[in-house]
Amino acid sequence: MLPAAQAIADHPWFGRIVTLAIFVAGVVVGLETDPGIVSRAGALLDAIDHLVLGIFLIEAVVKLAAAGPRGYFADPWNLFDASILAVAFMPFDAHYVAVLRLARLLRFLRLVRALPKLQILVGALLKSIPSMGYVGLLLGILFYVYAVSAVFLFGENDPVHFGNLPIAVVSLFRVVTGDGWTDLMYTQMYSCAGFGYGDHPERCVSPVASPVVGAVFFCSFVLIGAMVILNLFIGVIMNGMDEAKQENEDREAELRGDRPPEPMDELQAVERELSELTARIARLHHVLSNTPRR
Repeated sequence: MLPAAQAIADHPWFGRIVTLAIFVAGVVVGLETDPGIVSRAGALLDAIDHLVLGIFLIEAVVKLAAAGPRGYFADPWNLFDASILAVAFMPFDAHYVAVLRLARLLRFLRLVRALPKLQILVGALLKSIPSMGYVGLLLGILFYVYAVSAVFLFGENDPVHFGNLPIAVVSLFRVVTGDGWTDLMYTQMYSCAGFGYGDHPERCVSPVASPVVGAVFFCSFVLIGAMVILNLFIGVIMNGMDEAKQENEDREAELRGDRPPEPMDELQAVERELSELTARIARLHHVLSNTPRR
């Protein structure tokens, strides 16, 4: 580990230059989607891309020299940066230009690391994945129960949306996202002949109106699916964000050298203070007992 390299890596301007290079890399990839711009300024875009690649290479070398191989590759973000850099130097031929362009686009994701607030958000999402899995499982059970029920209840009346289980799941996803779910409800309430199949009346083979069952089914699914379970996802993410923010603050405190005390150290400090206070109380009792009363 080289102190000079560490000083360069920790300098604010070094991070700003890298962040600017990430922005430029994203803009260049976006401009390359326009064939007209590529035909007029393709050489300039290639030159800018090589300059950005050089900046990323210098960044990797500086950080590698500052932290050493073990310290550098112990950071998952450094592994991500190194993998993108390695793909950029691979000798792709014309058949794999799309892969190279995709790798260049992935450089823009490095902006997540460059901005601490985005890093906290990504960390929160990653921490929320285990809990989100259980919430997703609960949502999947809800979808399955309601989809099977919808096929039995509305499959005859509305075969377009509830004719089989996969189509019913897709229709319920439309309901839970609020994409015209009232149209599906009215089709079941007033039958396909009365609502929903006006442009394709030939598909309405067996119209069956279910005014009460249709209203209860869709309103209950919206209440449970959209307003309860989806809010559980938000709660899980917010909890993960709090944990990620606390970890980030602890990491910054450790880097500054003001790491919070361990519970055992804090307990020992309190015990010392308590013993000193007890000794002081005993001394005061001794003084009061030897003082003549008036």
